[in-house]
Amino acid sequence: MKTSTKYIALFTLALSLTVTSCKKNKAEETAKVEKIVPENLKWSERMMLSEMERFPKPSLLDFRTSPKWSYTPGLVLSAFAKVYEKTNHKKYFDYIYAYADELIDSTGSIATYKLEKQNLDMIKSGDVLLYLYPKTKEERFLKAMQTLNSQMESQPKTSDGGYWHKEIYPHQMWLDGLYMAEPFHAQYARDFIKDEAEKQKIYNDVVLQFDLIQKHSRDEKSGLLYHGWDESKEQRWANKETGNSQHFWSRGMGWYGMAMVDVLDFLPENHPGRAHIIKYLNQFAEAIIKVQDESGLWWQVLDQGNREGNYLEATGTTMFTYTFAKGVRKGYLDKKYLEVAEKAYAGLLENLITVEENGVVNLNKCCGVAGLGGKPYRDGSYEYYINEMIRSNDPKGTGPFILASLELNK
Repeated sequence: MKTSTKYIALFTLALSLTVTSCKKNKAEETAKVEKIVPENLKWSERMMLSEMERFPKPSLLDFRTSPKWSYTPGLVLSAFAKVYEKTNHKKYFDYIYAYADELIDSTGSIATYKLEKQNLDMIKSGDVLLYLYPKTKEERFLKAMQTLNSQMESQPKTSDGGYWHKEIYPHQMWLDGLYMAEPFHAQYARDFIKDEAEKQKIYNDVVLQFDLIQKHSRDEKSGLLYHGWDESKEQRWANKETGNSQHFWSRGMGWYGMAMVDVLDFLPENHPGRAHIIKYLNQFAEAIIKVQDESGLWWQVLDQGNREGNYLEATGTTMFTYTFAKGVRKGYLDKKYLEVAEKAYAGLLENLITVEENGVVNLNKCCGVAGLGGKPYRDGSYEYYINEMIRSNDPKGTGPFILASLELNK
C-alpha cells in the first residue's frame, strides 16, 4: 500500500512537471512570435507597415504578379506619403520612390502605359509623381507627368464635355473617373502650368466634370448617384431613357466623395466652381447618411441593405469615412458629420479589421473589382455587384483606411 502511494505521488509530480513544462514551452513559443507591426503605433502606420509586409515591392501592390502602371498604387502610395510626412521614416519614402523608380525610365517613359488607350484610371498614379518631383527634381518624373497631362488634353469627351472613362468605353462617364483624374489635373495645373488662361481653362474643365456627373447621374429622389452614364444609351447596362446604370454602388459613390474633398485642395479659393463642388458634397453627405447601417458600415449596393446577398462592404465604408472626416476638418461639411465618420470608423474596427499574431492588420470584406460592360460583359445588375470577388486587404480599401485613420487621428 505504501509502495502504491509512493508511485502515485511520483506519477502526480511527473505529470505536474510535464504540464508546467508544456505551459512554459507554449509561452516561449508565443513570446517568439515577432511583432512585425508594433501595436503601439497609430492605425494609419500599422496598416501601412502591413501593406509593406504583404507587398515588399510597391509595383506589386494589388496582388499583381508583374509590375504595372495602374491606379491602385497611386491611391495607396499617396496615403503612404501622408504617413511619411508625419513620421519622417526614410524607409517609407524609399518605398514610395521605388514604385516610380521602377516604372519610369531615364527618358520619362512609363512602363506598361499606353496613351492611345485614353484610360482615366492611368492618371491616378500621377499623384505619386506630383509628390516626388519637388523632392527629387528628377526630370524623368516631370516628363512622365507631362505625358499624363497630355492625355487629359486629348481625352475623348461626350457632346457636353464629359471625359469618356476609357477609349474602349465610348460616350460613358463613370463616377470612378472623377477621382482617377481630376485631383491630378487640378494640382498639375496649379503647380506646373504657367500660362494663366490655360490654367483657368483646366480649372473650368475640372469643375465641369462634377457639374456633368451631377446633371446626368444623380437620382433626385434618393440623392445618390448611379455608377455609370452612357450618353449613347446603347450599352445593355444603360437605361434606355436616362442612360444611367441600374444601381448605386458603394465604392462608386466612395470614389466620388473622395474626388470632391481632394480636388478642393487645388482649386483656387476665388474660383466659382468651388461653391458648386461644396454644394454637391453636402448633397452627397445627406444622401449617404440615409443608407448607413446601424453598425456604422455601408452596404455593397447602398440602398438595398436588407436584400438577400448584399453585404457590408469595406472599401466604400473607408472612403465615406475619409470623405466625411476631411470634409468636416476643411469646413465643407457641418460638424455633425464627424460623428458619422467616428461611427463608421468604430464599425470598421469592430467588424472588418482583424490583427494577426505578428501584428499585421487585415481589412476584410472588400469588393475586389466592379465595372460596367467589357469582356466578359458586366451588366450592372444587383446580382452582378453582389457576386463579384470579395477579398481581404484590397488596396482600394487599405489606402482610404490609412487616409481616414490620419483624418481622425486614430
